[in-house]
Amino acid sequence: MSNTAQGQILDFVRGRFPQAELDASQDIFALGFVNSLFAMELVMFVEKTFGVTIPNDELRIDNFRTADSMAELVDRLARVAA
Repeated sequence: MSNTAQGQILDFVRGRFPQAELDASQDIFALGFVNSLFAMELVMFVEKTFGVTIPNDELRIDNFRTADSMAELVDRLARVAA
């Protein structure tokens, strides 16, 4: 898994919620940080930052719960595209 992807995703989420002390394994949905608008921003951030297109079948909450799971998604999509 790419630590740089994980770090960039974590920085993005922390930038929106500077009061939160988040780590890569914490569920941002369970913690109440994600609303529908932020969920869309997260998808757009991941696509733009990492040059991937997230297909509809990957737009599942489990792929976006943690920075770890988002980094795994990025890695998976990058391998498919390669």
